[in-house]
Parts: sequence; C-alpha cells; structure tokens
Amino acid sequence: MPKQPLKGKIALITGASSGLGVDFAHELARRGMNLVLVARREERLLQLEKEMGDHYGVRTWVIPMDLGVPGAAQQLYETTRHLGLEVHILINNAGFATHRNFAETSWEQDQQMLQVNVSAAVHLTKLYLQEMLQRNSGYILLLSSIGAFLPAPTYAVYSAAKGFLLLFGEALDYELRDTNVSCTVLAPGFTDTEFLQVAGQIPSLYERLVMMSSARVAQVGIRAMLAHHSSVVPGWINALTVWILRLLPRRAAAFFAYWFINYG
Repeated sequence: MPKQPLKGKIALITGASSGLGVDFAHELARRGMNLVLVARREERLLQLEKEMGDHYGVRTWVIPMDLGVPGAAQQLYETTRHLGLEVHILINNAGFATHRNFAETSWEQDQQMLQVNVSAAVHLTKLYLQEMLQRNSGYILLLSSIGAFLPAPTYAVYSAAKGFLLLFGEALDYELRDTNVSCTVLAPGFTDTEFLQVAGQIPSLYERLVMMSSARVAQVGIRAMLAHHSSVVPGWINALTVWILRLLPRRAAAFFAYWFINYG
C-alpha cells in the first residue's frame, strides 16, 4: 500500500490524557496532524491541547469521555460527525487493568475493563472503518500487550482481552489487504506509564529492568502503523520473550508470568 499524506489530516486518540496517549499525540502532531483527544480527565486534555498548539501549531479538539460506559463509542462517533471531523487515523489506546486474582475482583470491575479494552475499541473500529473504506484511506492502531501471548495470572482478564485485540487486529488487517486502509496491533511489554499504579501493582525488579520509555514505544508503534505492519512488539527483550513463549507449554508460561509479575 502506498504512503498516505498526513499533514493537515485528523487523528483520534483515546486514552490521550497520559502515558502512551500523550506520546502518540506528540508523534502525530510532529507530522503535522490535527488531533482529537479523548479521555476522562478533561483538565489533562486541555493541558495537552495547549501543548500541541504551542509546540506544533496543530488544531486540537478535546472530547472528555469515559469509554467504560456502554454506548460511549457510538456517542464519540456521533460527536465527531457533528463537528464535521474526518478521522484518518484511529488510535485505540484507552485501557486499564487490575492486578489481583480473578476471584477477588468484582464483576463490575471486570465488566468495565472489558468494556474499555475490548468493546469500545472494537466498536470504534467498526464505526470509523466504514468511513475509511469509503475514502479508501486510513490507519487503525490497536493497543495490545505482550500479555496477549501468554496466560497471565493476577492479570487474567486483562491478558485475555489483549489476546483478543491481537487476533482481531491481525485478522482485520488481512481482510483489508486489497485496500488502502490498514490495521496495526502494537504489543508492548512493561512501559513507563501510569499502568502499574492504576493496576495497583508495585513493579518487580524484572519489570524495572526491562521497562521501556513511553515515548520510544509510541515511536515504534506509529512507524509500524505507517509502514502497514499488521503487528509489532517493541524492544528486542520483548520480542525475544514472545519468541521464547511460543516454545513453552502454556502451563509453564503461566508459571513464569506469575513469578516475574509478582516476585521477579
């Protein structure tokens, strides 16, 4: 697929108030793209909006929204249509996890996690994909994790959700192979964001040693997306880990995941 011009076009980023969302915004604004910033924390979005204008001179729209609420994806889509915005890049970055045994979490916590990490991402993809196909141009980026490649005790629902996104995104990209629309799945390992703090986990020694900067992960993800790669695992340690996991029995993978997350 040929490269598509980005300057002056619009990218929509969910989970844009911190971490990877902020760094995705920098990567795309640096390329001259206007931005739709979506997250729950309006004050952080407004701060990022000012930063994007001051540093890059791009136009930004702020849409405070909780994608954990059923129907939020449809509401977001209708809001951008009402504003007359044509989304060229969709980055499904919003997501969170809870670090706890599955039996110790409430159904409401698990349901909200699935709503944000899976349902909202798939629904937004469905909605904006139709417009991209009509124009025969566009990019979709889905945020997965190396947790998608293994069963992760104490993150059981989260790793399963990320596994769903990995398989969904790679299958969708293949379906789009004869178009100028593509879907890329970014599957990072431990990244220096608020993820562990929100999840309620103190990072282990192993996690601190292999942790990548958010800016570097975002850079790898955007480059892979623009190159039409179906998926990418940033960082050689993460890529090696995924390769080794393919050789291990799942029971062994679950054991090592549990050990490195909680004791490593």
